[in-house]
Amino acid sequence: MVENRDIKVKSLQKALEILNYFTEKPLLGVTEISEHFGLYKSTVHNILSTLKAMEYLEQDEQSGKYRLGIQVFNLSKAMADTYLITKIAMPYMQEIANQTNERVYLAVPYRDEVLYLEAMYPEAAVELMRSILGERAKMYCTGLGKAMLAYMGEQKIREYLDTHEFEAFTDKSITDKGIFYQELACTRQRGYAVDDMEHEFGIKCIAMPIFDRSRKVYAAVSISGIATHFTGENIDKWAMLLKKYVSKIESRL
Repeated sequence: MVENRDIKVKSLQKALEILNYFTEKPLLGVTEISEHFGLYKSTVHNILSTLKAMEYLEQDEQSGKYRLGIQVFNLSKAMADTYLITKIAMPYMQEIANQTNERVYLAVPYRDEVLYLEAMYPEAAVELMRSILGERAKMYCTGLGKAMLAYMGEQKIREYLDTHEFEAFTDKSITDKGIFYQELACTRQRGYAVDDMEHEFGIKCIAMPIFDRSRKVYAAVSISGIATHFTGENIDKWAMLLKKYVSKIESRL
């Protein structure tokens, strides 16, 4: 549980902690939540009933368990709408997706992580579309994360290295901090980052940072797909394509 002196309403804290627990497990029952948080079942039931009434949760008719409801989606959409870059970038992202026939992601830095705002898919692969809004990932093993971190300045990079453990998601994950530091330098030299199956086996991506008018890292955009598609020729071509559209996005920020 979160311990913070600024938290004044403990009952609200409990309700939000329970709501956050659904990001770890999409379907939860009263007993499981009660045991996880050490709360009385009656307390949990009252919280869940209230969240259901407010449409932040909905209840599965067969199992009686709960899942996230429509109001969570509405909040997520409202959050995305506050990011001007989402509306600016989406048309360009669609063009990139159509030209490369790969998925295109947009993300911003959030508490030393990658926070996904939008994903665009090739028009020919519309059946693959899913919402990625609000999902998070580590910076060190994603192209988006490396693209942003590489340009955040030496102090921020050193602080990140000092305060984070590098877990291996695949056998390609960079867990040596010295090698990772060199990887960021290489990213700056190239002008784009590469995720060589470091977060998910079989998936590669290239990513480029998006700067605001003060030349601070604002976001990043990536092209992601099956590793075999990322030939040297395609990477070079797609990097030039990213550079073209990132310039267009930055000019409108």
